[in-house]
Amino acid sequence: MAEEVRLDPHLGTVVHVVGGRQRRPNLPTAGCPFCVGGLEAPEPYDVRWFPNRWPAMEGERCEVVLYHSDHDATFWSLGVGGARKVIDLWADRTEQLGARDDVDYVLVFENRGPDVGATIAHPHGQIYAYDHVPSRQQRRLDAGWRPDAAAGDRLVASTDGWTAVVPYAPTFPLAVDIAPDRPLADLPSMDGPERDALATILVDVLGRLDAMYDQPLPYMLWLNQRPTTAGIADDAWFNIEIVSPWRAAGVQRFIAAAEVASEEYFNPVVPEAVADRLRAST
Repeated sequence: MAEEVRLDPHLGTVVHVVGGRQRRPNLPTAGCPFCVGGLEAPEPYDVRWFPNRWPAMEGERCEVVLYHSDHDATFWSLGVGGARKVIDLWADRTEQLGARDDVDYVLVFENRGPDVGATIAHPHGQIYAYDHVPSRQQRRLDAGWRPDAAAGDRLVASTDGWTAVVPYAPTFPLAVDIAPDRPLADLPSMDGPERDALATILVDVLGRLDAMYDQPLPYMLWLNQRPTTAGIADDAWFNIEIVSPWRAAGVQRFIAAAEVASEEYFNPVVPEAVADRLRAST
């Protein structure tokens, strides 16, 4: 079955019906496809991208980004230099995909760990190129999202013009927002020092997240940036959101029926307590 985009007639929710993804393998059967010599990485590499064999959208809109050839690496273990290579690739793919007439928004994201649905442990992320601006991103743009200037004791770290804070009202038990202190609209518009600073704070925060429970933390990470259509939301403020379903070490918080039904959430973890633990985690 080909992809079919449906719109909920009452709520307006966009649903991509992609029956073909039911046939995708959940786990590799012949070794890791992302290791050197594997199906998707026949040659040695530092960073690499390729089209997703099981795309969620048609038209070559879904890509996979490999962060490093080391199967046991983490994003933070790449160091600032390795992270900068990933950021440069993210920026290049954002620019290349965004130049297409049929692409309005490029979403860079990562699912890390089986608790958030990642089926391959090798460090990697993905990119989706939408022919529209997704609803959540559009709402944030319409609201004029800006960094939290009054974070106070929700501040996690600050370095070289970038700041990481725990948001005021997070849906997930563990959440961190990363943003530049001055307006930057997207990855392609960042210069070398700005990308180095982004790499520095990403490595710092992701390292703190793993140190928080002294084990790899499952998380979802995504980049919010300017739509790729010229002249649209040029005042967008780039930011990264990182969230985890863990409310304690190895203990996952499940979204309950009342929360799904009402879209009002009950978070058992105090945001200020999360920030305090992350500040202490190194």
